Amino acid sequence: MTDTDDVVLYLSGHQVTQLLSIDAAIASQRVAFTALGDGTADVPGKIMEPSGFDDSVVLAYVARLSADTGAVAKFGSVNPGNAAAGLPTVHAVINALDPVTGRLVAVMDGTAVTTLRTAAGSAVAFDALATADSAELGLIGSGTQALAHARAVARVRDLRAVRVWSPTPARRERAAGLLAAELGIAAKAVASAEEAVSGLPMVAACTLSSTPVVRGEWLAPGCTVVSVGSFERTRSEVDAEVVRRAAAVVVDDPDTAASHAGPVVDALRSGLLAAEDLIPLGGVLTGRREGRTSPDDIVYYNSVGLGIQDAAAAWAVIDAARKAGLG
Repeated sequence: MTDTDDVVLYLSGHQVTQLLSIDAAIASQRVAFTALGDGTADVPGKIMEPSGFDDSVVLAYVARLSADTGAVAKFGSVNPGNAAAGLPTVHAVINALDPVTGRLVAVMDGTAVTTLRTAAGSAVAFDALATADSAELGLIGSGTQALAHARAVARVRDLRAVRVWSPTPARRERAAGLLAAELGIAAKAVASAEEAVSGLPMVAACTLSSTPVVRGEWLAPGCTVVSVGSFERTRSEVDAEVVRRAAAVVVDDPDTAASHAGPVVDALRSGLLAAEDLIPLGGVLTGRREGRTSPDDIVYYNSVGLGIQDAAAAWAVIDAARKAGLG
């Protein structure tokens, strides 16, 4: 994958979504987490710095997936206040470098990549951790990331029904309508988070909440809970009871989760968890660690997001662009 000329790919968000299908995104995340599990990926520590002026967060990730793919850097921010204005809460740009020369290969919309790789990473987690017959999803959130999660889960499980809850009735009704039409499934907007979660085998929390929106007392035996919004110390989409009831607490990376994931940080500080209790998703994929061991296990997966996910997704986009004759 070496750069043979000076052509740099400049890819918009629309181009990224056209080039990277859901299935290709999921495949890229399997590669990313398998590389983590094998110890072959290069993943420096992430930078995530809360703003002193508002609720926004600036972030910077650098990673390299393999010897034949160059370094990838993502710079962006999370701005929760954007949701009220109907704007994406995540904005980012991604740069990819040639693996041999280090020259700039591509600049692409990091917002689209983040949406796709986050949902795809969760689909990989559900596929590895949820029971094989899981067919219903409780969706906490109704924005871009929540919709992406439902679409991705539908690629790894025979999804037949979704319950959607978010604080604004019109938004959750709209999300349910979109999913019903697009996926051809029974999608229902419900009046409370408890109703969205109770009795279901899969739960995805896709919010920016600083207080729990999923409570352990609501979870049915066998439930797999995925949280992608607990990506910094001050954000906790799940309460301590979720962690307490979980037979396995799986994370994208134990060291990163111990520093950034709100529920994990709290559980380690209180003694509810020990560092060795954190199971890396890559370890599950490579067979080095066990996730679910019983159909009745409650399994909790917390993702804070890693640069290696962006690196894998970005190079999948670059490969697809080259095959399409764009560079």
